[in-house]
Amino acid sequence: MTSVERARTETADLREVEQRVLWLATAMIDHANRVRPNGSGLKVGGHQASCASMVSIMTALYFEHLTAADRVSVKPHASPVLHAINYLLGALDEEHLTTLREFGGIQSYPSRTKDPDPADYSTGSVGIGATAPIWGAVARRYVDTHGGGVGTGRQYSLLGDAELDEGACWEAILDPTVADLGEVVWIVDLNRQSLDRVVPNIAANRLAGMFTAAGWQVITLKYGQVLEELFARPGGAALRERVDGMSNPEYQRLLRCTPQQLRERIPAGDTAIERLLSEVDDDTLAAAIRNLGGHDLDALHSAFEAIDDTRPSVIFAYTIKGYGLATEGHPQNHGSLLTEEQMRQLADQVGADLDDPWHRFPASSPAGERCADAASRLRRRERARVKPPRLPDDIGRTPSGTTTTQAALGRTLLDLTRECPQAAERIVTLAPDVSSTTNLGGWLNKVGVWSPSERVDWFADDAETILHWRERPAGQHIELGIAETNLVSLLGELGSTWSRWGQPLLPIGVVYDCFLGRALEPWSFGVYAGGQSILVGTPSGVSLAPEGGAHQSVGTPSIGLEQPGVTSYEPAFALDTEWCLLAAMSQLGRPGGSSSYLRLSTRPVDQSLASVPTDLAARERRRHQVVGGAYALRRDPDPQVTLVGTGALMTEVLAAADRLAAQGIGADVVCVTSADLLFRAHRGDADRGVLDQVFPAERARPLVTVLDGHPHALAFLAGVNRTPAVHLGVTGFGQSGSLDDVYRHHGLDTGSIVRAALDATHR
Repeated sequence: MTSVERARTETADLREVEQRVLWLATAMIDHANRVRPNGSGLKVGGHQASCASMVSIMTALYFEHLTAADRVSVKPHASPVLHAINYLLGALDEEHLTTLREFGGIQSYPSRTKDPDPADYSTGSVGIGATAPIWGAVARRYVDTHGGGVGTGRQYSLLGDAELDEGACWEAILDPTVADLGEVVWIVDLNRQSLDRVVPNIAANRLAGMFTAAGWQVITLKYGQVLEELFARPGGAALRERVDGMSNPEYQRLLRCTPQQLRERIPAGDTAIERLLSEVDDDTLAAAIRNLGGHDLDALHSAFEAIDDTRPSVIFAYTIKGYGLATEGHPQNHGSLLTEEQMRQLADQVGADLDDPWHRFPASSPAGERCADAASRLRRRERARVKPPRLPDDIGRTPSGTTTTQAALGRTLLDLTRECPQAAERIVTLAPDVSSTTNLGGWLNKVGVWSPSERVDWFADDAETILHWRERPAGQHIELGIAETNLVSLLGELGSTWSRWGQPLLPIGVVYDCFLGRALEPWSFGVYAGGQSILVGTPSGVSLAPEGGAHQSVGTPSIGLEQPGVTSYEPAFALDTEWCLLAAMSQLGRPGGSSSYLRLSTRPVDQSLASVPTDLAARERRRHQVVGGAYALRRDPDPQVTLVGTGALMTEVLAAADRLAAQGIGADVVCVTSADLLFRAHRGDADRGVLDQVFPAERARPLVTVLDGHPHALAFLAGVNRTPAVHLGVTGFGQSGSLDDVYRHHGLDTGSIVRAALDATHR
């Protein structure tokens, strides 16, 4: 057999695998919607057309080019294609193929934590899954430079062209860090359709120019061999120019035409094209108009072979949405489903059986051998998991004087480098150009900035330079551009290294609290995907008085309380911050772990107000209550009201208790460090120990709750003992001014708390 004949045979084998992948993906969706009983009558859904456009790309990648060291992020709507491939590779049992979108079954979109078969990245949040391999590449490099020995491997993103509308993609592409990531490869499924229509103005050349400007290698796969052979004939140049010049909708309409209609529409009066097409039989003409590069296995092979590993690469693979299906190229095929008759036609076309749809290839067949070879090549060895470092519960210091919870963050990190170096060396901090303004300067000077290679610090000898920017592989701080999406996406990937490579990190990201909402979606998706990390929002609230409303966060306490997979804290004092941070770090890098959100403040607070017990047992009890959600800061012999505060406002709460005492009104004072944990206990989702200790039924009195955020975040406390309550907080945009003026404006000042207490006790 000649090399040409061998290549043709191999392509034929691969084409057979491709057709089986198409069938399995389509049949899974068909079974979920048409075959499986559906008592509710609700549409189950699935995306047969979106799967079909990716089948050739994924077949060529998995069955010919991918290695065990590589990682792939699969576009959300191609989830069934991934499951079909995993099934043919022996990584998914047949019993799961009938469970797509069923409770406890295969998920709608690829999930690292919920699917029964391997998925390298969770996708589904458009734009976030596409960029995840970029941050996965950075995380791998970080672990490798810190002694992890995790090796190399490409990071592939398979995404639809419409996904490039998402700003998250361009924020990532443009970050200076990315230009050096040669292992990153994006493959764009350029099918030129969105959910509702053919997109008229997707311009691949413009997109290619944007990637080129960002330093990426650009490979364009527009036409397959059949079309290229036509272009090489007399009249072919005119045909190429005609097809290149068509609008997307005009080209798409050709896919729905008969051969005769094609002969009428394509030439548009050009006699050279008419003569060329007259020499082509109907079957060849119909095949040619569909012969785009993203469906040509040989063209895909050449593209993958041409990848330049010295810089990130993008492959624009022109495809047809619904390729090979009866719905091929229809503008509204996004969520359409094949009928039973159409499924039987597809079965005949690809050599399958609708009544017995889940056949694998015989092991001795060429296609079966190709599947077995791919399975062997892609098999990953199990990595031993390093246990996360043991962290102290209490470093042992008792802060004095006046300081902020934001400053306590940096202080705790520095203390760990001395008191627990084995834990400190696992810490990696991230910030979007706000390291110095969030009190990470001391930590940064101590551990340095991470870079894959050593870089010269040209200001090292400048005596007036306070922040020392030493970039080296041993550094433990990563600073990206001002793009919170990038920051928290990387945070999620750094928080996944324990499960990917067995190397746990303790990642801590710091953002201005007012931008938490901007960062929330990608961080939430990272948590969903199994990333365990700590996000610190600081400075926060209207306590940023002079800054004005644009920087004064209001809803973030509620976000922390409502976010799944996350424990939120808002400590009032420096020692509370240390204890909460250590507790949060102890949950990282292990099965069953979780993420945390700390809301910190730049408002200076007198630390003596914390009244930290000097007795060691009492101190430990206080610590236990702090990390459990709340503690009683004062107990009155005969309380008539309970004042509940959180964060920076404890100063005003305690001052209000003093003023009430002067009027003969006793007040218990409770400091809430985690409304989140208290709410879980109140719901019965967690142990009620701390909740019952802090709010015992026998001391139930009218409540006044106070926080620097929306008041409803603490409103549930009225239900603990069914007590009357007044809830103070921020319900409008902030104002610039002095702290006293701003607190007074929002009704958070001491006088407002006293009045609320008098109202609650009917005085």
